[in-house]
Amino acid sequence: MPSNQHIVEQALERIDAGYVFPEKTAAVESMIRDRLADGAYEGLDGPALCEAVTEDLQRACPDRHLRLLWTEEPRSLEPVDDDGGDAAFRALLRAEGQGIHRVERLEGNIGLIELRRIATAVEGARAIGAAMELVAGTSALVLDLRACRGGSPEGAAMWCSYFFPDDQVHLNDIYDRCTDTTRQLWTAGHLPAPRYLDRPVYVLTGEATFSAAEDIAYTLQAHGRAVVVGATTRGGAHPTDRHPITEHILVTVPTARTISTVTGTNWEGVGVAPDVPVPAGQALDEALKTALG
Repeated sequence: MPSNQHIVEQALERIDAGYVFPEKTAAVESMIRDRLADGAYEGLDGPALCEAVTEDLQRACPDRHLRLLWTEEPRSLEPVDDDGGDAAFRALLRAEGQGIHRVERLEGNIGLIELRRIATAVEGARAIGAAMELVAGTSALVLDLRACRGGSPEGAAMWCSYFFPDDQVHLNDIYDRCTDTTRQLWTAGHLPAPRYLDRPVYVLTGEATFSAAEDIAYTLQAHGRAVVVGATTRGGAHPTDRHPITEHILVTVPTARTISTVTGTNWEGVGVAPDVPVPAGQALDEALKTALG
C-alpha cells in the first residue's frame, strides 16, 4: 500500500494537470503541502485520509467536485483502464435502471418520474424514452431530483430535450480545459418517445441534488420551462474525471465547466435556487398542490 504522502502527491499531480481553473492549482498545492509538512495525514486509514484531504482541498478551492474518494470495490490501476471512471459509471447505471428509480401516474393525472442518477444519452436513451412514454398522456409532470447525485451532461441535455419542441434550443456550453475547446449542447432532434409540451413541469430539488441533476433543474428554470420546488441544491457545475490513485482511492478532478446560454454562468458553489422554496421533504406535496390548482 503506498504511503499517505505518496497518495496525496499523486492526487496533486492529477489536479495540476487537469483542473479546469489552472490558475487555482497553486493555492491548492500550497495548502495541501503545508498540511503534509504538518503531519496532518499521517496514520490515517483510507476513508479518513480521503475525508481529511477533501476537506482541505475544498477549503483551498471551494469546488464540490474536487475531492479524494474511497471506494470499497477495488479499481484497476492499469493506464489502459483509466478512462476517467466512464466504464464504472456505465456499469453502475446498468445496475440501477439507468438512474430511473420510479415512474408513476398520480391522482389528478399527474405524472411523476424520480431519478437517482442521470444516464448517458447513448446507453440511457431507451430507458429515458420508456419513462417519458409512460407519462406522455398526463396533464402535468413532476420530475423528482431530490435524491439525484448527478451523472452525464449529455444525459441531462436529453432529459431537457423532451420539454422543448425541436432541436433549435441551445441549452448550454461546456468548456474543456484539456482540449481548450467549447462544446455546445442543443436539444435533440429525434427522441424515442413523444415530447412533453404545453403542460406544466415541476422539478423537485433538495440539498442532495447535485451535478447533472442540478443541470436539469437550472437549465429548465433558466429557459422558463419548469418551476423548481424545494430546497437550494448542493452546487456542483463542473464535469469531472475520476482517476485511481490506489485500488481503493480515486481523485476526482473537474476538467470542464458548464456555461448557461441564458445566464452566462452556472450553479457552481451556489446551487440552484428554487422558485418555490420549501423543505425538500415537502416539495412533492407543494408541487402537487400547485399542479392540481
